[in-house]
Amino acid sequence: MKLHELRPAEGSKKAPKRIGRGTGSGLGRNAGKGEKGQKARSGGGVRPGFEGGQMPLFRRLPKRGFTNIFSKKYAVINIDRLNVFENGTEVTPEVLVSTGIINKVYDGVKILANGDLEKSLTVKATKFSKTAVEKIEAAGGKVEVI
Repeated sequence: MKLHELRPAEGSKKAPKRIGRGTGSGLGRNAGKGEKGQKARSGGGVRPGFEGGQMPLFRRLPKRGFTNIFSKKYAVINIDRLNVFENGTEVTPEVLVSTGIINKVYDGVKILANGDLEKSLTVKATKFSKTAVEKIEAAGGKVEVI
């Protein structure tokens, strides 16, 4: 079998319902909507979650927790990702975005200590873990909180 010989399995592709296309379509007269009622009308039907007037599930269940509107979201990277830079490079959030290591800065950049750093770099970020600071300085680099 070659790529140009591939075909879907027999019966796996069902033709869509062509609603409102006359009696010959097999869905004539009421267009597959049955007779009368809310769901037969144009624009008819009920909203998602409606249970016919019964108290809906999302209202029966207890509400838990809250959303902290003051929470901060940081772009988090591990120090082993910084090995792509040359010795003596100044690594800033803008440099990280331009090299594609992070997509967006959000509320800042946090450096974590997973992996090993072989280069001596000057790293500027919003937050650092303690062990990340130790590993950067052990590699001969500097840490600056911005």
